[in-house]
Amino acid sequence: MARAFVFVLDSFGIGGAADAAEFGDEGANTFAHIADACRSGKADRPGLRNGPLLLPNMTALGLAHAAHIASGYDFEPASAPLLPSSFHGAAQEISSGKDTPSGHWEIAALPMRFGWGRFPDTVPAFPPALTEAMIREGNLPGILGNCHSDGMAAIEVFGAEHVATGKPICYTSVDSVLQIAAHEEHFGLDRLYEFCKIVRRLCDPLKIGRVIARPFLGETADTFKRTANRRDYAVSPPEPTLLDRITEAHGRVLAVGKIGDIFAHRGVTTLRKAAGNMAMFDQALEAMKEAIDGDFVFANFVDFDSEFGHRRDPAGYAAALEAFDCRVPEALALLAPGDLFVLTADHGNDPTWRGTDHTRERIPLIGLAPGLTGGSAGLRTTFSDIGETVAEHLGIGRGKYGTSFYGDIGGHA
Repeated sequence: MARAFVFVLDSFGIGGAADAAEFGDEGANTFAHIADACRSGKADRPGLRNGPLLLPNMTALGLAHAAHIASGYDFEPASAPLLPSSFHGAAQEISSGKDTPSGHWEIAALPMRFGWGRFPDTVPAFPPALTEAMIREGNLPGILGNCHSDGMAAIEVFGAEHVATGKPICYTSVDSVLQIAAHEEHFGLDRLYEFCKIVRRLCDPLKIGRVIARPFLGETADTFKRTANRRDYAVSPPEPTLLDRITEAHGRVLAVGKIGDIFAHRGVTTLRKAAGNMAMFDQALEAMKEAIDGDFVFANFVDFDSEFGHRRDPAGYAAALEAFDCRVPEALALLAPGDLFVLTADHGNDPTWRGTDHTRERIPLIGLAPGLTGGSAGLRTTFSDIGETVAEHLGIGRGKYGTSFYGDIGGHA
């Protein structure tokens, strides 16, 4: 028996996707463009950070090698020594989207080959029948927004009117999502959650992947701020995922962050949440300490995506990466022989790219497996190879969609 840990740096793509042009993302590269901005001084910000991007711990796990495999990008210092038993590679997504559920489900060995439903970039964005049903079944005076928007921009534009009228702010993006922002006190947090459950049901026939509750506080556009009480209402996976397979094999899945929401809480044994990447890292470390043989810790660090990628903030993204990198040794120190630790991503969100949406990119596959040889896992043809590697490591049955790279990094300890 053994333990496995997968930490997802939400949106930390490394470019090179073979089908990027089909998504309008040819040339997008979250990692490379952040590093280039840092090198050129364009990601300097007084009081936050300055100079080249410094990620010594992830580099020691093979991040530079992963980037080169994915897109040919050379991140300095690419010649830095690698930790013994570390491994590196990159993976190409085969799911039809570039969104959070598709990426995470594929990591968990269930690629999504059907097309998600999406709302057009028009005003209004939602079909009249859906809007009418939302208002009727939610017992509302109406809704605000009904358009494509960045989350904070929607709150800044419509927040005051929302507080005055009680109409929730409903918006979407190029992803398969309907987001609902409402004031925790004036509208009510529980009321927001209940309304999202109604909208989740109404969106099922449209194949919308997620309905997201986006609560906020504050009294003016200058003071409105989203809280940590976000909740995602996702479609349940149509087939068993790695999480289901582990729990059926009597292992436990210790979820951290929005993992529970992404999988509609199926296959999740325990769930930890916190506000911000650093608090989330604390929770992930606690989950690692709790894990016993046969357990899987699956953690998501959403700030990279929500706070910096969507807001097109290279400096903020770089600072968040550097802060995360500083904490990686804390996780490595908890590993024992026979453990498998993976750092990866679910899609890209290049903060230098046009628009405010995710970017189709390959993802890094780096980590440490004490007791194994380590080395290169190469370019994987699906994110599902990550899940199948975890499955083989934990000794559970093989799934249908991916191929384990366990043998490439040394086989069983």
